[in-house]
Amino acid sequence: MKTDVIRVYSSGAQMEKALDQVEKVAAYKELAPRQALHLRLLAEEMMGMMRSITGEKEGEFWIEDENGEYRLHLRVNTHMDSDKREKLLSVSKSGKNEAARGLMGRIRDMFDQSMDDDVASVTSPLLAPDMFEQTGLPSLDREWSLMRYVDALSAKVQQNDPAAKEAWDELEVSVVAHVANDVKVSIKGRTVELTIIKQLG
Repeated sequence: MKTDVIRVYSSGAQMEKALDQVEKVAAYKELAPRQALHLRLLAEEMMGMMRSITGEKEGEFWIEDENGEYRLHLRVNTHMDSDKREKLLSVSKSGKNEAARGLMGRIRDMFDQSMDDDVASVTSPLLAPDMFEQTGLPSLDREWSLMRYVDALSAKVQQNDPAAKEAWDELEVSVVAHVANDVKVSIKGRTVELTIIKQLG
């Protein structure tokens, strides 16, 4: 089953409608209260992230489910290029994206950097090239998975990498990391799609 696609806006418009849709899906599928709560929490995290993804004004949200697996989708067409990003970052004293804290902040940071041609040049533990899966399409098309990230990060923690340790601590307090079964970010040209996966059956 796939729900209607709801256009959501970073201003907050339509976000309540998207959350209402989550409630309707939970009711229609007769999910237990705890399961419905988990789905709602994941949707709220996603909506919160929408407010600051690459400065874009709107995105598309929908839910798909099959055999008890629920997928929350948020798709954004981004026009953020390196020049625009540099101008935005130069406004801050540090020249860095100060909002990139915690797992969702780091994913948001990846949205910001997703338009760079050379992912291998990025040094963030989140964006290390071995944490991406090439899609077989043009070089800008790739997919990042939370599960691959956890595995790679765990290995770096074992090597006493301080940046990895900090990222792991952030992971430990993440609602999404604890509730979701996986999180995928796929990049296809200028379209970036976040998918949060939760198995409830």
